[in-house]
Amino acid sequence: MMSYPPLVTRCISALCLAAALSGCSQETEITLQKKKTPPVPVKMISVTQEQVTRTTTQPATILPYYKAELRAKVSGYVSEVKADIGDYVKQGTVLATIDVPELQKQRLVLQAQVTRYESEEKRAEAGIELSQANVQSAEARLAQSKSELNRVKAVVAAAEAEFARTSDLVKRRSLESRVLDEVRKKRDSELASQQSVNSAINSAMAEVVVAKAKQKSAQADLQAAQAQTSIARRQLEELEVLLAYSQIKAPFAGMITARSIDPGDLVREANEVGKGEPLFVIDQIEQVRIQIPVPEAEAALVNRGDLVTLRFPSFAGEAELKAKVSRFTGALDPHTRTMLVEADVPNPDRKLLPGMFGQATITLSAQITASTLPSRAIRYESSGQAYVYAVNDDDVVSIVQVSTGIDNGQSIEILAGIVPGQKVIDAHLKRFQSGDKVAPLQR
Repeated sequence: MMSYPPLVTRCISALCLAAALSGCSQETEITLQKKKTPPVPVKMISVTQEQVTRTTTQPATILPYYKAELRAKVSGYVSEVKADIGDYVKQGTVLATIDVPELQKQRLVLQAQVTRYESEEKRAEAGIELSQANVQSAEARLAQSKSELNRVKAVVAAAEAEFARTSDLVKRRSLESRVLDEVRKKRDSELASQQSVNSAINSAMAEVVVAKAKQKSAQADLQAAQAQTSIARRQLEELEVLLAYSQIKAPFAGMITARSIDPGDLVREANEVGKGEPLFVIDQIEQVRIQIPVPEAEAALVNRGDLVTLRFPSFAGEAELKAKVSRFTGALDPHTRTMLVEADVPNPDRKLLPGMFGQATITLSAQITASTLPSRAIRYESSGQAYVYAVNDDDVVSIVQVSTGIDNGQSIEILAGIVPGQKVIDAHLKRFQSGDKVAPLQR
């Protein structure tokens, strides 16, 4: 440790003592000045709660109400292109034709098959008519044989009676025995006739069974022919449907916004021309959809029918468009944490073009209870952070940073930082520091 002469040591001590006395004097003077400064009179306001209508302003994109990408269902060469980009077409308008000669040849083959099967139907119907006639003829012969049997039975009965009577007379020797022989032969002849008629009846019955079987066979042939005809007709109808696909038609009225084919291009089913692009793209723009991604904080407050105010840079000098919420997904996109909201807007003059970008303000119909302060009571730092001068029960000021929400131009929603009923300093020109004393003015 360095040592100094006694005189130098005394001088240093004196200087230190003088400096200490001077510092104490200055602090004492500042303290006295503060005690002498009277509290600043200020007007006080409190944080209040009220029902507020929230709005959310988000980017908006115009989309066609319907958009269709037209592709080929059949393979062939493009023979004619009747529409181009920018054309407005009606529903059902033919946009292009694809030449499919192989399908047209198949149609001729199937038409010939249908004709052949229809001829077989007619032949089967004729067979049914013939079999019905055969059945009727066999049944008539059966009826005739049965009638003949009845007659023969009557004759046999008479012969039997005559034989019995003659036999009795011969036994009495009233007649000669040769007379009995004649009567017996006659009876036997009638019995033989009866057996012949019985055989004819059995034959007629068999013919009826055969005729009916042939009738059923003819009916089965007709059903088979009808089935073949039906199959051929369905195949022809299917081919006609495929041939109809050779004409590319507009599914609805709209604007052609893309075309990727030229006459002579080869298109294939499920394999579009070029780089896999559709043959045509058509947009329905008589009415358009406005898509608005709403953040998670406001998504739950959106309802159908909420007012939507639309602004587009392309129409800066025109009045704002008004619409209503038509639909929303009801779920958040996991990538953006937003919910898709759509509004339908009529576009009869086709001024709103798909792809246009704008801004949409949705006035949410669901009201909420919010803590608010007049906008004049909120200050902002250079960084943009909002703060207020809060005053406690001892009238001491503290600077409190707050988070703000809805701003309607007169009052601002307070989301965090202070609670309802908290007193803050109203508009004032003075900048306060934490710890300052104030004098609240009586309202």
